[in-house]
Amino acid sequence: MADSAVRVRIAPSPTGEPHVGTAYIALFNYLFAKKHGGTFILRIEDTDATRSTPEFEQKVLDALKWCGLEWSEGPDVGGPYGPYRQSDRKDIYLDYVRQIEKNGHGFRCFCTPERLEQMREAQRAAGKQPKYDGHCLTLSAEEVTSRVDAGEPHVVRMKIPTEGSCKFTDGVYGDVEIPWDSVDMQVLLKADGMPTYHMANVVDDYLMKITHVARGEEWLASVPKHILIYQYLGLTPPVFMHLSLMRNADKSKLSKRKNPTSISYYSALGYLPEALMNFLGLFFIQIAEGEELMTMAELAEKFDPDNLSKSGAIFDIQKLDWLNGRWIREKLSDDEFLGRVLAWASENDRLKQGLKLSQSRISKLGELPGLADFLLKSDLGLEPSAFGKIKSSPEELVEIFNTVQPDLEKILEWNKETIEAELRAIADRMGKKLKVVLAPLFVAVSGSSRSLPLFDSMELLGRSVVRQRLKVAGQVAASMAGSGK
Repeated sequence: MADSAVRVRIAPSPTGEPHVGTAYIALFNYLFAKKHGGTFILRIEDTDATRSTPEFEQKVLDALKWCGLEWSEGPDVGGPYGPYRQSDRKDIYLDYVRQIEKNGHGFRCFCTPERLEQMREAQRAAGKQPKYDGHCLTLSAEEVTSRVDAGEPHVVRMKIPTEGSCKFTDGVYGDVEIPWDSVDMQVLLKADGMPTYHMANVVDDYLMKITHVARGEEWLASVPKHILIYQYLGLTPPVFMHLSLMRNADKSKLSKRKNPTSISYYSALGYLPEALMNFLGLFFIQIAEGEELMTMAELAEKFDPDNLSKSGAIFDIQKLDWLNGRWIREKLSDDEFLGRVLAWASENDRLKQGLKLSQSRISKLGELPGLADFLLKSDLGLEPSAFGKIKSSPEELVEIFNTVQPDLEKILEWNKETIEAELRAIADRMGKKLKVVLAPLFVAVSGSSRSLPLFDSMELLGRSVVRQRLKVAGQVAASMAGSGK
């Protein structure tokens, strides 16, 4: 395959705050395209209509642009193989699903969610891997037609070979073999007429002429399904490359439940995008000690996709801090530094809005730092003493934080109105007065019992920063409960 024909893509789902892992995979694809003189594409995979939102899609675009990544084709710039948003491509997929059915490789499944859950529970109880049991495979063509004509809800599933294994060569893992009996009869078309991720992914990659699919290793087990879909459609699969997951220092999976993972969090704390890309890019190259500080162009020059580690990319926050400090000191001129500081402080309009909120709460300008500095701090340094004026017991504080954190994640559009509405609903569900719930949140978010209005402050700080501050506050409260304070 000629280098000029290389086409790669990043295909995030707009279902939450853009993850730093998305930037990691996107950077690999971007550097791969640069290395081979190819094309880097952005595709929005929003087949999950219940969780995908325009707000999160815009956050994806903004986050990847902040990272310094540029795509030649995408939902915002167009291109010859659009549209680049799966929800806009809904009518494309049905013909491919019907082709798989027509060739005898797919079947209609009428199993209800209740039956499927009972089936999985029984399989788990028997120590088996939960997967579809083939219940609807035996239905006659007449019965299928009758039930479809009657309007009975159903999905379309793919058939899986009953013997042998799927063998393929991965660009990172080499030769891989996965037995067919471990592969589920994947749903291809949902009852609402939307394709599943797997079906849409294959069709889109084919129609967009993707030559190399580079993604996280968690998708390695899905390759047999994808290869089958390609085979069932008479198509040639792309080259698959599965990158090791980013992990914490203890080798656990990098997740928002343990550590900040949102790109917006690192932007809000004042990390430079060049430093973050520098940090992530070092996972893909081989360099000598002392050569760590690298621009995007230098990363592309040193990029080595044929010599990747399978041991896992360790997200070492201390190394990121070190690199970010070097970028600030060594790569920015005085004027560039001042410009970056002003741009960072103005992000999300927090400086302007924070000052406006402060105006009615001070008697002299010198009081501003003590009142509003939490909007710009990377770490509040929260101690148990900060909760000294809160009447709730440590155990009640733990209950509040453990309830509020996951419930706030359900908010689709993050603003002071939706935040207030959710917190009022939480207080009602907990059977507590609103002020009892808000008082510890005030301290968790601002570090003080006297500060700016809570809902406004949470909007200005952004979802990812608020998430981390509530997590830290919950840990402090748990330590208080454990020590009997």
